[in-house]
Amino acid sequence: MELDFITENSIIYVLIAWVVILGTAKVLKLERYGFELKSYSLVYKNKQVQSILTKVLGRTRRGIRVFADVSVIAGFIMMGFAFWFLLSNVSKFFVEPSDFQELTVLIPGVTLTSSASIMNFLLSIPIVLVIHEGAHGIVATLEKIKIKTGGFAIFIAMFAGFVEPDEEEFNKAKKISKLRVIGAGATSNVIFAFALGAILLTNPFFAMVLPEPLLSAFYDLPEGVLILSIIENSGAEKAGLLANDIITSINGKQIYSPADFPALSPGETASVSVIREGRPLDFSVEVIPSQEDPERGLIGIMRDNSFAYKPVLNFIEWNNPQVSMFLLWLWMISFFIGIINMLPLPILDGGKFIHTIIDKKISDGAVNGIMWSIYAFTFALFGLNIALSYIKSGWFTI
Repeated sequence: MELDFITENSIIYVLIAWVVILGTAKVLKLERYGFELKSYSLVYKNKQVQSILTKVLGRTRRGIRVFADVSVIAGFIMMGFAFWFLLSNVSKFFVEPSDFQELTVLIPGVTLTSSASIMNFLLSIPIVLVIHEGAHGIVATLEKIKIKTGGFAIFIAMFAGFVEPDEEEFNKAKKISKLRVIGAGATSNVIFAFALGAILLTNPFFAMVLPEPLLSAFYDLPEGVLILSIIENSGAEKAGLLANDIITSINGKQIYSPADFPALSPGETASVSVIREGRPLDFSVEVIPSQEDPERGLIGIMRDNSFAYKPVLNFIEWNNPQVSMFLLWLWMISFFIGIINMLPLPILDGGKFIHTIIDKKISDGAVNGIMWSIYAFTFALFGLNIALSYIKSGWFTI
C-alpha cells in the first residue's frame, strides 16, 4: 500500500513546518506585537484579556454564575470518571482482553503519523484551548480575580493556551471561588463536546466512537462486514470462508464495521463468526502475517470498507468526509482533554483542584505528602494503561 506523503517521514515534516513558522515570525518581526520567540517556542501574551472578558461577563453574568457552580460539581464527576475508566480498563486487560481500550498520547510526528490525523489534531487543539482557557478567565473575572495576561504558546508540535490570573488575588480568594475557576476549563470542554456530539448523532462517522446502548439507539446497525474475496493460501481459505460471507464477530468481539476488527497476531487462531445465505456459521481461522508489516496479523480476506451505519436522526446531510472526520476529532479531543485535565497531576487542573480542597485544613508538610502520593498513584495508573496498550499492540500510531 502506498504510504501517505507525510507518514513515512512525519517527524522531519513537523520540524520543517516549525522552522517555517519560526522563520515567518522573525521576518514579520512579531516581537513588536507581544510575541516571544525562542528556538523551541512561540509565545503570545495579551494584557487586554481582562477588558474583553469583562465585556463578555456583563452580558451573560447569570448564566456564567450557574456555569461556575456547575463546574465545581462537574470537576468531581470528571475526576471520578477518569479514575473509573483507567482502573476498569486495566482490569479488562486481564479479565476481558477484547474489551481493553488502547491508549496513546497524541504527539504529531510520533503517534500521529498520517497527514489527515496531524491536520485534524492541529486544527482542533486551538479551538479546544480557546474554550478551555476562556472559561477559566471569564469565571475568574466573575469571582473578581484579576487576569494579568492571556495568550497561547506553540512548542514545536504542541500547543498550549493560558490565562494568567493575579497570583496574590487568586491565593486570597475563597476556596469555592478557586474551585469554580479551576473546574471551569474542563467543564467547558465537556459541555462543548456534548453539544457537538448531539449534532454528530446525525453523522454516520460518529458511530465509530459511540458505545452501546447509545449506538443501537441512534443508528441502524449493519449485520457485519462483507467479504469481497478470499486471499489464496490464507487462513480464511483453509478454514472455508467464502466471498459474500458477512463477518459478524472475531474472537467474540461484535463486528459492525471495518473499524471494529481487533488486532491479531500472526500464528494465532481466530474464532470468526459469519452469516452465509442467512445461516450463522463459526470458523477457526489461522492468522497470517501481513506482507507490509510481518508483526500484524490478517485472516486473509478482502473486505468491504464502506461505512454502513445509518443514523436514525438523519435530518443533516453530511456530504464531505473530511469535514465529518475533523468534527469527530474535535469532539474526541474536547471530551478527553476535559476529562484527562481533571486527573490529579501537577501540570493539570485536577492537581490544583485537589490541592485547593485540602489546603489549609492540615499542615503544609502533610498537604505536600498527600499530594505527591496522589500524583504518584495517578501517574502510575495512567502510565500502566499506556504500557498495557504497548504490550497488546506495540507502539501503535494513528
